[in-house]
Amino acid sequence: MDSVALDKLDQRLLQALQVDGRAPFSRLAQDLGVSERTIARRYQRLRSLGLQIVGHPIPARLGLVRWLLRLRCTPDAAGTIADALARRPDTSWVTLASGGTELYCALNTRTADERNALLLRKLPRTPHVLSVSAHCMMRIFAGATSTWHATRFHVPAPAETSGTADTPLTPDATDRALFAELARDGRATLPELSTAAGRSPSSVQRHLDRLRSEGALGFSVDFDPQLLGYHMTTQLWLNVAPAHLRTVGETLATHPEIAFAAAVTGPSNLVASGVFRTPADLYDYVDQHIGSLPGIQSMETAPTLREVKRLAPALP
Repeated sequence: MDSVALDKLDQRLLQALQVDGRAPFSRLAQDLGVSERTIARRYQRLRSLGLQIVGHPIPARLGLVRWLLRLRCTPDAAGTIADALARRPDTSWVTLASGGTELYCALNTRTADERNALLLRKLPRTPHVLSVSAHCMMRIFAGATSTWHATRFHVPAPAETSGTADTPLTPDATDRALFAELARDGRATLPELSTAAGRSPSSVQRHLDRLRSEGALGFSVDFDPQLLGYHMTTQLWLNVAPAHLRTVGETLATHPEIAFAAAVTGPSNLVASGVFRTPADLYDYVDQHIGSLPGIQSMETAPTLREVKRLAPALP
């Protein structure tokens, strides 16, 4: 896919939308120093190129635990298994990597029974699945309000833990209706949300304000990095000395190349997703940035071959 002509204003608009995906055009125009008409025109052009803004629940705030599954499959079955996982409502993204024999899947679970049904019963009995490893996301350093895929113009979000000290928020029928509608269009208007939820606009606004203020609702911006000339998305699996895990995770969150970074359980205790233009850029990043970080004992890279599912929030 060829890159397109996007100027600095387009890039700044993408960055502003990552800060607040529902920001009105009037505020975006004021912040960027251009007319509201210009912002509307640029936004519609980006939409025609595939820009999506999606509202989604924050798993930890709703009492959900996020898991990263890593499956090794026979080459002839990996695509079929990935498609089956993508159809599940509890998965948020699925990607194929490593020669088409390995796939990654993000999963949200509320109970041990939900987790075990897939990990202990369903997947081990699936033909052509050679191995399954499940990694609990203990702390998310970058991409806390995003799915696995993010744009090159990543804006680091506050770190999210796998749990919360507060009582998990239990969404009511209106909240669930809003989650479903915002999953289709994060910038749906108040009248559209009111119709979808069957509630008055003022009631819908109160629900939105509560969900956002209590950290239960986030917004993700998706714009294909290949359109900007970034053709290599790569998963990085790092084994970091425990004393340096927080430092390395927080440092990765400041790197514009990194769209997602999380401390996870398993042999590799830190996983990240990076977006690069070329293999040479990936090498330079590993050499100049990863190599200088303290406590890194080993690293594995796995370029993404195909994104089967992305920006599909697993609804509560």
